[in-house]
Amino acid sequence: MSLSHPIGDMLTRIRNGQAAGKEFITVPNSKLRVAVLSVLKDEGFITDFREEKIDEHRSNLVVELKYNGGVGAIQEISVVSRPGRRVYSSCAKMPKVLNGLGIAIVSTPNGVMTDHKARLMNVGGEVLCKVI
Repeated sequence: MSLSHPIGDMLTRIRNGQAAGKEFITVPNSKLRVAVLSVLKDEGFITDFREEKIDEHRSNLVVELKYNGGVGAIQEISVVSRPGRRVYSSCAKMPKVLNGLGIAIVSTPNGVMTDHKARLMNVGGEVLCKVI
C-alpha cells in the first residue's frame, strides 16, 4: 500500500491510539519515522519504540504510548508541512509552539530535531509537525 503522507499517517495513528487508550500502536518502518519517534521519545511524549520484523524485507515500528494519570502525554499533535504545501522556516523565523511549552519537529540538514535545538544550532528546515 502506498501512502501519500507517511508522517501524517503516523501522527494520526498516535492520536487515534491515545484516544482509544491503546498501550501500543504499530506503524510501517522508515528512517524519517524513526527520527521523528526518537525526538518524541527524547522529549517525553512517548515511552519507547522498537522495530518488529514482518518478513525479510519489511518491518513495523511498535510505539509504546505514554499516559499520565490515565490521560495521554500528547494533548495535541498535528501536521504542519503537507505534501501539497511544504512549510520551511529559517532559524530566525522558527515557530514557537505555545511560547515554548510545546515543540515543533523540524527536518534540517543536520537531522530531525526540535525547534529549540534548531535555533541553538542556527539551522532552519522543513517544519514537520507540532506537539503539545
